[in-house]
Amino acid sequence: MNPRRLVPLIALAALTAAACTENDPSADSGGEIGVTSTDDECRLTASEAPSGNLVFEVKNDGSQVTEFYVLADDGLRIVGEVENVGPGLTRSLVVTAGPGDYFTACKPGMVGDGIRAAFEVTDSGEPVGPTGDLAALLTTATDQYASYVKDQSAQLITKTEEFAARYVAGDDDAARALYADARTHWERIEPVAESFGDLDPRLDLREADLADGEAWTGWHRIEKDLWPESDPAYVAATQAERDSLAEQLVADTQELVDRVQDLTFTADQLGNGAKELLDEVATGKVTGEEEIWSHTDLWDFQANVDGARIAFEVLQPALETKDAALAETLTARFAELQTKLDQYREGDGFVLYTDLTDAQVKDLSDSVNSLSEPLSELTAAVVL
Repeated sequence: MNPRRLVPLIALAALTAAACTENDPSADSGGEIGVTSTDDECRLTASEAPSGNLVFEVKNDGSQVTEFYVLADDGLRIVGEVENVGPGLTRSLVVTAGPGDYFTACKPGMVGDGIRAAFEVTDSGEPVGPTGDLAALLTTATDQYASYVKDQSAQLITKTEEFAARYVAGDDDAARALYADARTHWERIEPVAESFGDLDPRLDLREADLADGEAWTGWHRIEKDLWPESDPAYVAATQAERDSLAEQLVADTQELVDRVQDLTFTADQLGNGAKELLDEVATGKVTGEEEIWSHTDLWDFQANVDGARIAFEVLQPALETKDAALAETLTARFAELQTKLDQYREGDGFVLYTDLTDAQVKDLSDSVNSLSEPLSELTAAVVL
């Protein structure tokens, strides 16, 4: 998981002090909103816009990789995000937003709370989202995706409970055997899980992303305990620590399951989520940084690709009415990447990531990049 954690909202003045600059008051309907991220500023060309499809053009004028978020009024739920914007690059984010109060945030270095500012979406008086036949296709797509998320979360809690029980009982071989399989269901719906900014760090924070004084819980904390040979200086968890870690993992996972039951989605969330999953692969899985102790990154890789493909496939009927060529390209690129991944299957899973050569990693990375570029066009193609 990338260092993109969002913590609970604190006072707005503290979030914006010495960071935000004066923005133009509003953006015209249909116009792009410019975002300039530097190492210590997050400048928007507008602090409000009319409801509908909002297009943010995010330019990184800083020296660090940055991210840009649109957050709900609680400062926790992610409405839309664009990640891994390298210095000198510009990326687009399309968000369908109804009237209300929001926050924007740039995250130079992809760490911390981000440089935040209030953002208002006024009532344009127009319907939010598509109408007619396209609207019907997109409604079907979002309904199908909501069902998929519920199904994956249900499978996640079942396997998490089994994994936690094995871990508490000290049956480490069985726990290790369940680890990657259980996490598959998390990785397939990771953008949804990440949209709950308080749950995500409790469940999936990597050791490398810990802030000073932050408690480390969740999957990767237990992963390190199950593969202690990866760190000769590691001191094994006590039974009390195991009990606590397992109990919280199950409780937090159940909270995720409960939260997604009434969750609804918009087409832009599906398109942006598909691209985010490919970004996850490019910045964490293909580098071997996600599962640093177990080296089960290829299971995560496959799950991220599964999630992105499902989001694309439910949107595909709508996309074919707008851009049939893009739909055809994406179908072919997903198939090509899957063929590459299938080379490394072993039994019901995959070989360890450390078994891959540098050339094989590069080949996978090239295939991810080949898919990522047209996938970045999906949201705009179905929404605008």
